[in-house]
Amino acid sequence: MMRRVRLEVARSHEFPEGSNEHGYEMVLPLTPEGRLDREEWAKRRADAAIRRFWGAAESRGRLKHDRRGWSLDFVPGTADDEVIFKGDEHRFVAGEYVSIKEQDGVTRTFRVAEVR
Repeated sequence: MMRRVRLEVARSHEFPEGSNEHGYEMVLPLTPEGRLDREEWAKRRADAAIRRFWGAAESRGRLKHDRRGWSLDFVPGTADDEVIFKGDEHRFVAGEYVSIKEQDGVTRTFRVAEVR
């Protein structure tokens, strides 16, 4: 089932209070348990949209799955892909945490703020 998910950067050295102005809004194929669903993604990959918001800046992309696992693809190719750490294991459920290695090479932790 496709669900709307909002991730917000969690508390860290860079963001001591976390931030609701830095994160992702995603349309993801999720199982009833909240895990990424590869079969649903294969059927509806064009619907798996990503919007990264970082203060006033924003970029749009798609969810991708390949030999490296799950990633966020903003430009065709792999140089800019942002890898979801252990994407097959994480649950996208409100209150859970997900780590993403972003374009700048930094792995940041995000809190699942909302799932609709």
